[in-house]
Amino acid sequence: MDLSSLVQEGKQLEAELIAFRRDLHRHPELSLQESETAAKVVQRLSQLGIDFRSGVGGFGLVAELKGEQPGPVIALRADMDALPIHEEAELDFASTRPGIMHACGHDAHTAILLGAAELLADKEVKGTVRFLFQAAEEINAGAKAMIEQGALDGVDEIYGLHNLPTLSAGLAATRYGSLMGSVDRIEIHLEGRGGHGAIPDQSIDPVVCASNIVMALQSIVSREVSPFDPVVVTIGSIKSGEANNVIPHYAEMTGTIRTFDAKVQKQMPERIERIVKQIATGYKCQAKLKYIEQTPVLVNDEECNRHVEQVIDRAIGAERRIEAPPTLAGEDFSVYLQHVPGCFFWLGSGPSVNAGSAYGLHHPKYELNEECIPLGAALLAAIALQRLSAN
Repeated sequence: MDLSSLVQEGKQLEAELIAFRRDLHRHPELSLQESETAAKVVQRLSQLGIDFRSGVGGFGLVAELKGEQPGPVIALRADMDALPIHEEAELDFASTRPGIMHACGHDAHTAILLGAAELLADKEVKGTVRFLFQAAEEINAGAKAMIEQGALDGVDEIYGLHNLPTLSAGLAATRYGSLMGSVDRIEIHLEGRGGHGAIPDQSIDPVVCASNIVMALQSIVSREVSPFDPVVVTIGSIKSGEANNVIPHYAEMTGTIRTFDAKVQKQMPERIERIVKQIATGYKCQAKLKYIEQTPVLVNDEECNRHVEQVIDRAIGAERRIEAPPTLAGEDFSVYLQHVPGCFFWLGSGPSVNAGSAYGLHHPKYELNEECIPLGAALLAAIALQRLSAN
């Protein structure tokens, strides 16, 4: 099949897909609250005559197109949830819900996957295309819940994409091996002994202890991990005390740990705990550490990545595909890849000029170049179509 013609078919759906996306953008829903979004997807799937199962992993949906001939099951996935961010982008279709915004483009991802389903609805395939509309990606819970409720049962391969506003629309980026980092969360509770700020010798100061822990944790990156293994240890919040002249009784910190290698990820809990506990002891504080493993490193399957690259090259030309730089941002698509082979890639969603200076994902002024929507739909459809027609 001429894949460039599939891109043209996608272009014909542009108006309806953009309209669908804008409706979602006006009415964003947070993780595990995506009831209205799911209902709109259900309505569209019903109009297309595509069978589906709802309420999977929260408000997720699993839809299927089955060919008349048996063959593999290829899954395509999109996420649906928004973020607790107040929108500052000046758009005619800006969020109508204060403090909630589609700042990561999941509204576009949902529209893209629906577009792929529409493009595939009248195509002959040998096997099955399974569409996963996932809830709760932003809290790293959706993929696990979908898998627990059978979303990957019988699936041979899975593919997905994410828009990238710092890459011009019309381009795509792929990478062999590790593409995105693991995501772990730490919660630290330090207990000291409160007292008067003018009499520190009669207290045990958890703030001083916390400040030293923050600095010491960075020595893991600089002195315990190879410089060739990317690691980030970030303390994102510190809460302690209410008054300027009072030494508080406790301090609490939360942070995120990112790695780019599964072996390094497994080593981090011991390293974090050792430093937190021993420094706390040195400052006469009691420390409790909660280490929460959230998502693994996102590692693309070599053959699946090669397939995606071939589809992109045939559909839009090799000159419009670049090698994706690694990032320690996380994605729970990585959980799917622990169960079945697959590939995740970037779809440019930025301006045609100076995309590198565009507002990034999760920014309150984030904007998406909607030209990426029909292209993304065509690429996902082509990835599934080519994989099934080849068997």
